[in-house]
Amino acid sequence: MPENAASANTRPVEILLVEDSEPDILLTLEAFEEARVPNRLHVARDGVEALRFLRGEGEYAGSPRPDLILMDINMPRKNGLEVLREIKADAVLGSIPVLMLTTSQADEDVRSSYERHASGYMVKPVGFENFLHAVRAFENFWLTFVRFPPRL
Repeated sequence: MPENAASANTRPVEILLVEDSEPDILLTLEAFEEARVPNRLHVARDGVEALRFLRGEGEYAGSPRPDLILMDINMPRKNGLEVLREIKADAVLGSIPVLMLTTSQADEDVRSSYERHASGYMVKPVGFENFLHAVRAFENFWLTFVRFPPRL
C-alpha cells in the first residue's frame, strides 16, 4: 500500500468539514468513522466559523492545521466561495487542499471554485449508500495516494 499522510507520520489525517446542513454533517461523520485511514474530522458550520478555526481564533485557539478541507458552497454568513478565496489568498493557509463538497451542479459554481484554486469539486450524491460509496472513492484517492503539504 502506498505511503499516505497518516502512515508517513503515524498520525491521523486532519480534515475540516465546512458544512451547515446537520443531516449532511452527520452523514459525513458516520461515513468517515468507517474509513480505513485514521482521520480526525472537525466541523465548522459556516464560513466565518471555518476561518476562525483555521486561524486559531477564540475558542479555536490551538486547533490543528487541517491536511484537507471539505467545503460546501451555500452557507450562511460567508459562503464557501468567499472562504475559498480568503484561504487561497493567505500565505499560511493557501497550501491546504480544498475540495468543494456541495449539492450545486451549477457550471458557474464549478468554474468559480476552480478559478479560486479549489483542488477539486465533488457533487454530494443523494442517499447514504451513494454517499458512502463516494466517500470510499474519496478516501481511496485523497487519503491513500495523495501526499499533503507538511504542517507548519
